[in-house]
Amino acid sequence: MTELSSLLNRFSEPETLKMAKLGRELRAKGIDVIDLSLGEPDFDTPQHIKDAAIKAINDNWSHYTPVSGFLDLREAVCTKLKRDNNLDYAPENIVTSTGAKQSLANAILALVDEGDEVIIPTPYWVTYSELVKIARGKVVEIRTSVENGFKPTVAELEVAITPKSKVFMFSSPCNPSGAVYSKAELEALVEVFRKHPQITILSDEIYEYINFEGAHESIAQFADIKDRVVVINGLSKGFAMTGWRLGYIAANTTIAKACEKLQGQFTSGTCSIAQKAGVAALTGDLRPSLEMTEEFTKRRTKTLELVKDMPGFKCFEPQGAFYVFPDVSYYYGKSNGTETISNAADFSMYLLNTAHVSSVMGDAFGEPNCVRFSFANSMPNIEKAWARIKEALAKLS
Repeated sequence: MTELSSLLNRFSEPETLKMAKLGRELRAKGIDVIDLSLGEPDFDTPQHIKDAAIKAINDNWSHYTPVSGFLDLREAVCTKLKRDNNLDYAPENIVTSTGAKQSLANAILALVDEGDEVIIPTPYWVTYSELVKIARGKVVEIRTSVENGFKPTVAELEVAITPKSKVFMFSSPCNPSGAVYSKAELEALVEVFRKHPQITILSDEIYEYINFEGAHESIAQFADIKDRVVVINGLSKGFAMTGWRLGYIAANTTIAKACEKLQGQFTSGTCSIAQKAGVAALTGDLRPSLEMTEEFTKRRTKTLELVKDMPGFKCFEPQGAFYVFPDVSYYYGKSNGTETISNAADFSMYLLNTAHVSSVMGDAFGEPNCVRFSFANSMPNIEKAWARIKEALAKLS
């Protein structure tokens, strides 16, 4: 019998991918499953980006790429960071990867040693905690609340910090809660970080353009801690380029070189064609991205309207990203006569099997009372899905 590495026992399969897989299996049996589980825009990549990729193929950009990315792509990232965020970076501060997930993995593996503590406010994207476990670090959760907008208070952050704290990791806009940090809220956190120079901040800004509150604020804007911030971003969400696999970090040169060294042994440089398309995305017309956000805004309004009609749901109104993350614990202990809902996993499976709507249990995000539903789906599908959910919930007592 083949004996596998103990590494595989340290982390879990992403629940987001697991639920999508279960949905596909039901679809294969001819069942009409509406997917509210995956975090993927249902739009096609804008035409000018596709045109740049086609041109790159015809121009024979088909060879190995530099590990950190083509110079013109890294320059394009710098241009974007200056234009959108007023952040000054040079190409040597940028490392491009096969998606923001690899960028996160690079950064965690470059920074975290066995026993190092990584502070993560809940709820958080499923992969954060698992990457820390892969690096043999210790996850320290700050349990946030709906009342505080799913953001940690200064006091909660202070309590979480110990001499072993190495990294603070968060996202704004946040997946799964949709929380968006204001400049004042970031400044309050920065006041704490100033007292603890050993902490590096990983700022995941992948949902930057999908913001319903106005201007995006990056924690890297505070000059005195900018060198301790690793900005993580990518093109999947804002440019509908999920399958292109293109992400990047902006960091001080020590961290950037460390990430480049790691990536050199894992994947080397990301796809040459995706990189050329990325230049067009980052430096070209942003109207398609803004139009997508306008559509997400309409879907958010409709989703919130429908969620408010669900008995027992407690729901935070997302300020960004494309999810709602309601507390569904009202249904724990309820039954339809054959199935009893004991937790968020039961709740998600009940909706999948009864309403044929996929969602993701909140435990995966560090919040066991919540379930994540995406509104990155068409308006008719959103309306149909929530009608089915309401009907399924009515069978529980």
